[in-house]
Amino acid sequence: MNRLQRYLFRNLLIATLYSTAGLTLTIWLSQSLRLIEMVVEAGAPMRMFLWLLVLTVPTFLGIVLPLALVGAILFTYNRLSSDSELNVMRAAGIGPFALAQPALVLAFGVMVIVYVLNLWITPAAHQELVRMEYAVRSDYSQLFLREGVFNEVGDRFNVFLRERDSDGNMHNVVIHDGRMPEKPVTIIGERAVMLTGSDGARFVVFNGNRQELDRKTNRLSQLFFERYAVDLKVLTSSGGERWPDARERSTDELLNPPPQLAGNDKVLRDLTAELHHRLSSPLLALAYTMVSLAALLSGEFNRRGQTRRVTAAVLTVMAIQSAVLGLSSLAAKANVLVPLLYVLPVLVLLPAAWVLGRNLGRDGRPAPGAGAPAAR
Repeated sequence: MNRLQRYLFRNLLIATLYSTAGLTLTIWLSQSLRLIEMVVEAGAPMRMFLWLLVLTVPTFLGIVLPLALVGAILFTYNRLSSDSELNVMRAAGIGPFALAQPALVLAFGVMVIVYVLNLWITPAAHQELVRMEYAVRSDYSQLFLREGVFNEVGDRFNVFLRERDSDGNMHNVVIHDGRMPEKPVTIIGERAVMLTGSDGARFVVFNGNRQELDRKTNRLSQLFFERYAVDLKVLTSSGGERWPDARERSTDELLNPPPQLAGNDKVLRDLTAELHHRLSSPLLALAYTMVSLAALLSGEFNRRGQTRRVTAAVLTVMAIQSAVLGLSSLAAKANVLVPLLYVLPVLVLLPAAWVLGRNLGRDGRPAPGAGAPAAR
């Protein structure tokens, strides 16, 4: 690249970094609301909150980077056009493709980064994030049981506690187990503690009674106790180990599904759609870049600004992103649509490249009249 192209690349890179930081911070704050609630209301340690917060970043960074690149390109080239810098460059004989080269180089760099994220970093972050959330949810007394309300711990399993002291003791506890509708159980105790061990977590209730209602006979059975344990392992699924979601699986697992999944067509369709989504979505960085460049670098210079072109580029990118999301969802249901994940970026690239180069002369310079300022 020559000096002018390096100047353009430097401006684009700085704008991309700022755009990425702004979008990441915005999404980060919205994603962190439930984590903040966990810390403030439930007492989770700050280090756990910070680690969960860090793990959320790779889960959306692959989507943010191409969009941030679009914002950087539109901002940079529109500013240079408003300052007449692009007009001077065109008058010096620099054609549209030469002006677009710094943005295309940056787009290829972003595409490589998104590939690295999609194929390795994001799946690992998803897997660790889910693991941490399940680990956190195993300690109900410290993290999720709020005072003065009925807390839904599991399916038809509710816990109420009046207050909790600094030692983790819960006072005036009511536990309602309705997982067996024909025989609901209510346990009332003066005090309860949460114990965790190799066998899982359990509530130990002191000085209370256990009431079981047989709905068939309308008979109420009561058991008064000094100490009673409620095993929380029953709250987890008894159907075996939880199958990881497609987003949690490594790329190697998507390429070579575990033998246990043989015959499970729905899961295999999800894995196939996720694999091709990871491979095709980085191409959007290049497609979005070409759309933005075609909007701003083609046609005549307008002294009134390029608001219409910028708006058209933004709307086009939004339409493409919506189409990609829709195709990804449909491809998980019908794998026959998977090729469209690759076709869509190509269908965007070809018209954008034609629009960008339609005024290009044979010698690589703008055709007569293409780069001259229009009388406005």
